[in-house]
Amino acid sequence: MNDLRPLGYWLKLVDSLISEQFANSLEEHGVTRRQWQLLNVLSRGSATGGELTAALAPFFGEAQAEDEPTSPSEHLAELVESGWVSEQGHTFALTERGAVSLDRLTEIVDGMREESSAGISAEDYAITVNSLQRMATNLGWDPSKPPADA
Repeated sequence: MNDLRPLGYWLKLVDSLISEQFANSLEEHGVTRRQWQLLNVLSRGSATGGELTAALAPFFGEAQAEDEPTSPSEHLAELVESGWVSEQGHTFALTERGAVSLDRLTEIVDGMREESSAGISAEDYAITVNSLQRMATNLGWDPSKPPADA
């Protein structure tokens, strides 16, 4: 039976399934979803720890696995240790090695996005995203704040 469930049910379910898929796919490559998000932010240019925290604040407010760090600092430390990110003072930048790794990871994420939207027309996808953006704005989201990548 297909009963009509409210929007919140579907949002939480889809978010949970996306998180699970990210965890399974990215952890296979030794990277967490948060690390992938940090690499994405740094692909646009260097940033301070505070700027990275602000850019990813919505994601660190989400429920996470018990053993997952609750701020970018531990994720950054692992990326610096791996040579994917460099640190100069309090500023972080993507290294060449990190950029190559991000390109590979982006291919994986693009594949996940294609899989999750299979059977949905480009028009329906755009309508869904626009509707969710409008709902977020209606609920107080400020579009002038810098967006964080998902």
